[in-house]
Amino acid sequence: MLRNLDLVALRSFVTVAESGGVTRAAGLLNLTQSAVSMQIRRLEDSLALQLFCRSARRMSLSAEGEQLLTYARRMLELNDEALARLTADVYEGELRIGVPHDIVYPQIPMILQRFAALYPRMRINLVSSFTTTLKAAFGRGELDFILTTEENVSEDGEVLAERELVWIGAPGGTAAQKRPLRLAFEERCRFRPLAIAALDRADIPWEMAFDGQSEHVMEATAAADLAVTVRIDGVLPHGCALVPSEANLPDLGWTQICLYRAGGGNKEIRDALAQAFRQAYGGQGLREPLRLHVAE
Repeated sequence: MLRNLDLVALRSFVTVAESGGVTRAAGLLNLTQSAVSMQIRRLEDSLALQLFCRSARRMSLSAEGEQLLTYARRMLELNDEALARLTADVYEGELRIGVPHDIVYPQIPMILQRFAALYPRMRINLVSSFTTTLKAAFGRGELDFILTTEENVSEDGEVLAERELVWIGAPGGTAAQKRPLRLAFEERCRFRPLAIAALDRADIPWEMAFDGQSEHVMEATAAADLAVTVRIDGVLPHGCALVPSEANLPDLGWTQICLYRAGGGNKEIRDALAQAFRQAYGGQGLREPLRLHVAE
């Protein structure tokens, strides 16, 4: 049958061992001498061991006591660390984060999982929508952080990276060779007017294969080789691939991945989250593993 060590008794044990006696330990723990002595005796009885060699002048650890001391210190450190993380007011609150659908994976799950482990009392709400929708919500104060994909960042934004826009379709598909070229775009997608303008400049006839409000349906249409669409290079939906250069589709240029951050809240926590976004989408690239640094 498994037994549990009494953390209160362990704290008294460690304090007596480090201070050299019950009297000093009692003062440090703000307990009576009899209470400390009782906790030590209870711990010894539970283990059926003598933890101290008692003399008139000083209590010294027995061999078993020295062995227990190492474990006791580690257990108390973990206990105190857990309580500090879970009960400190600095870790309470809420963060509302908005991210466009096409750059959620794989970075956002990694960031938020690590962040939730560091700040378990911080409630995180994630919204996925289009850049225009996210910026409008941010302007109304409904979101604390947003990531965007746009050609020109606003004054209150920060450019994390520039990425090339690419044509995508089914692996080995033929939709890119057909004319008119069939397109799959959600009606609010920022890449839709860019693609249409590029095709018009190249005199390539086109038509919409699907026109609705579901990004997943757009991606499924492209993966089924019924149409092509546009994504950021390096972030391809499942079942899709780059359209080969032999299709002679026009260049689409570049887009910026930008970060917007509202004021207020705990500065340390918000600085840490902003730095995590920079690492994931900026200098380390979209495919690099996340390294989240938080000030201790």
